[in-house]
Amino acid sequence: MLFNNIHLEFSQENSILVIVRTAAFLLIPVLALSVAGCNSSGPGAAYDHRDYRVKAEEARQDMAKIPAPSKRAYQNVTDLNAWENPSLTVQENMISLHVLMPDANPSDLGKGTMLRPEAARRQVLNIDPDNLTEALNSIPKEAWPYGRIVAIEEAHDAPSAARPALRRNIEKAVDTLGNIGVVADEWNNGRQVGIR
Repeated sequence: MLFNNIHLEFSQENSILVIVRTAAFLLIPVLALSVAGCNSSGPGAAYDHRDYRVKAEEARQDMAKIPAPSKRAYQNVTDLNAWENPSLTVQENMISLHVLMPDANPSDLGKGTMLRPEAARRQVLNIDPDNLTEALNSIPKEAWPYGRIVAIEEAHDAPSAARPALRRNIEKAVDTLGNIGVVADEWNNGRQVGIR
């Protein structure tokens, strides 16, 4: 056998599979062929597209557990800082997901005071735009008091040369939101633009 001089050892300390005394000259051509064989066109591309549709349908079903948006709940919000549902700040290479986690304490005692500040429940997660669906599905149902709607805005500190890329990223994010049944409420410079 060609690989009889390879010894595999599992280190529990680092949880890493370690290859000791490898025959590197035998493994390099195998790795090169496997990487060269990766191609997005051909029979695998149809499977990838079908897999994307299946994942989108699963995400839509998960999001359907959250009620439809209630305009009465958010129509009086005039400042994005007062928005209680998840919101997105779209940047050139990532999306900042702002989430106000639900209060674990059901009583009104001390709510909003120094003992239970709202700011302690706010979280900002920087995510890859391709992971937007998974990130939204991981937010607890209680963090959606307005229903299936998110506020979306461009990054404020982006240079003017980046504006076209930001618009494309916003359109892509709005498209993704629409595919999973989430309404996008677009904001610009702290003012509401409109629902899409």
